[in-house]
Order: sequence, then structure tokens, then C-alpha cells
Amino acid sequence: MSYVAKGAFWIGVYLLLILAPLAILLIEPVPPGNGFWWDVSLGLGFAGTAMMGMLFLQTARFRRASAPFGIDIIYYFHRQVALIAVLFIVAHPIILLILKPQLFDLFKPGVAPAHLWGAVVSTLALLALVATSIWRKQLALDYDLWRVLHALLAVLALGLAIWHVLGVGHYVDTPWRKQLWGTFSLSWLLLLVYVRLYKPLQQLRHPYRVVEVKEEKADSWSLTLEPDGHAGLRFQPGQFAWLTLGSSPFALKEHPFSFAGSAEKVPALTFTIKELGDFSSTIKQVKPGQIAYIDGPYGAFSPDRMTAGGFVLIAGGIGIAPMMSVLRTFADRREKRPLKLLYAYNTWDRLTFRDELQELEERLDLEIIWLLKDPPPNWEGESGLVTADLLQRRVPLADPEQSYLICGPVKMIELTEKLLHQGGVPLARIHSELFDMV
Repeated sequence: MSYVAKGAFWIGVYLLLILAPLAILLIEPVPPGNGFWWDVSLGLGFAGTAMMGMLFLQTARFRRASAPFGIDIIYYFHRQVALIAVLFIVAHPIILLILKPQLFDLFKPGVAPAHLWGAVVSTLALLALVATSIWRKQLALDYDLWRVLHALLAVLALGLAIWHVLGVGHYVDTPWRKQLWGTFSLSWLLLLVYVRLYKPLQQLRHPYRVVEVKEEKADSWSLTLEPDGHAGLRFQPGQFAWLTLGSSPFALKEHPFSFAGSAEKVPALTFTIKELGDFSSTIKQVKPGQIAYIDGPYGAFSPDRMTAGGFVLIAGGIGIAPMMSVLRTFADRREKRPLKLLYAYNTWDRLTFRDELQELEERLDLEIIWLLKDPPPNWEGESGLVTADLLQRRVPLADPEQSYLICGPVKMIELTEKLLHQGGVPLARIHSELFDMV
């Protein structure tokens, strides 16, 4: 089955699970309603609750379900769906209170039933979850702390929402409806057990050991791991994994990084990590022999998934890491197809992997285009930012056999995608890896 067919299948499964609670409302016997907008409000509440439950599924990292899209796209979809779910859930009580202002009386102390206050707390937890996710950096929330808070708020919001649905009982008052909602609730609980217990337990049984910590240019470090007592994993060049260092996999202290090593040299795994945050700034302190855990591989950003006569790789900053995995793998495979690498960076002296890339030019049919924002005196190469003129001059835009892989800062990716498409490159030939998905 093609990736397109698989993607269509999983989209269908998702829509079926989202719409199932709404379908339950329409099956006889249907309780008497209070008009169109009343029913719309209840429908939004049910749909929002179902969408909340499916948010757990989107972050469970099921490889078969995420393979057609790429886990980065799944996480971006997760963000957008979470916002829609919040709108649905907030709109649900607002519409009811507009239709029947006397419902405000229920919020008097000692009047409202417990399940109503459960809905209030659930909504507040959901709003807090979204706010801390959108403004995590502005709130100066540590990434690891945010992950724990995110998980707790999500469980609280969904658990109380289900309690509210069952407590109201108006649309789940028949035995078979209660059984269906009980099945949904149990499924979400089992999903939580799978993500927070089963997967970390599997990682615990398949540890890795750090064998090398190598300093690279531009405050970057290459970390090489080897499996400890097991065969390890295989990956495709360009993919990534979640890495846990110095903590138990149950501690929610994992971070996503692209593989930078050759896929032909497993079981050893290499990650190149730039000092950009609290965790990445500690990589230089890691010592050989330290235990590590890996959850992967993930991602659709790989030439192994593409049919192409050649590849154009466009990298910015530490976005060079997955490109190094591609080029190192191609060199080990004795790849003959033509390759171009457009590497954008600030200065020549801090270019990560500069020396090795020049060596790879000799081993592959590879042309490297160095693009410097702050070039040295007498620089004869390209300078500035990625522009339409640069791409028209240096990149084969009219070749239908080429595929284009882009990785770097989000603004650079968005601009480059736009310029390539405007230059005549079909969207199906443009592939990007987004780093800030979590």
C-alpha cells in the first residue's frame, strides 16, 4: 500500500473516532431537545471531548499511523486540533448560558452538582494547558517541567470532562450508550498506560551507552551511542529519535534530535546537538559510559522514501545534522545520483562539519553552495539570505527528477518552500523537517 493510501486510511480512522460520539446522539432513542442552538452546544461539547481524547492518540507515536505523514506533521496537527477542541469546549457552556441565563444560578455555592464543577475545572485545565504550551518560552517554563505539567493537565482535563458527560446523563442515559462511553474512556486510559508505562518500560529494557562525545564547530557536540545488551535499531537517513540522558525513561525528560550518522553504520547512533537550551547546553558534560535511552526512529524526512534522480539539500544552522546523515549514508552506499547542498550559516569559521563536507564532495557527485550571512573579507561565494535569484542561479528548479529536502529555522523553511514553489517546483517534490514541533 502506498503512503498516500495509508495516509487516507488513517485520516478516515481519525474522523470515524471523532464523529462516533456525535453519531451516538442521533441514534434512537433521542432525548427531547431545547432547540437548534441547544443541540449545537451539546454537539460541540461532545465533539470537543472526543477531540481531547484523540490528542492522546496523536502523541502516542504509533509508527504505522505516523509514517505516511511524519511525526513532526502529526505534532503540528496536534497543536491545531487542540486549539479547535478548546474553542468547541468553551463555546459549549457559553451558548447554553446565552440561551438560558438562569443557568448562572447553578454556580451558587452548594447548588451546582459536582459534575458541573468538574466541567469548570476541566475547562480551566485545558485553557492552562494551551496557554503554557503557546507561551512556554515567554513564561520561562523549563522544557522538562512543562512536559510533566502538560501531561498532568491533559489527564485532568479529559478525566473531568468524561465525568461531566456521564454525570449529566441526558445523552448517555441508556445502557448501551453508557457502555460505548465507557469503552471510549477505557481506550483513552489504556492509551495513557501505553504511552506513560509500556513504552518507557520497553526503553528501560533496551538501554544504550555513550561511547564518544566529540566537540564540533559552533558550540555543537556529536554524541555517539551503542546498544547495551541488545541489537539496537535501524533508521533511515534524515530520521530522528527522542533521547533520554541521565534519567529514567519514566521521567519525561526526553528530547528529539536528528540522527547525524550513517544509517549504514548501525548499531552505533550519532546525534549532533547544538547548545541552544538548558538540556542541549549540558551535552558537553556527558561522559562515555553514561546510560541513555532511545525512542525511535521517527520521521518521513528521508530520501529513502522518495523516488528521485537527484537531491537538493537545503540546510540552515544545525539543520545540517539530518543532511549529514543523508550524505554520510550516501557515501557509504556509493551513491551515484547528483547531489547539491545549499548550506546557510552566519560565518565561515564556525561552519559545523565544514571539513568533512569538503571531503564528502570528493566521495560523492556533490556540489556544495556555501551561503554566509557574514562572510569574511574577499569572500567569493554566496552571501546573504536564501532568495529567488540565488535558487534560480544555483539550483535546478526545472528538473522534474529532483527532490528537495529543507531543514533549518522555521522562517527559513517557510521562505524556501515558497520560493521553490514559485520557481516551478511541485509541492510533492518539496520535503521539510520542522525542529520546533514540541
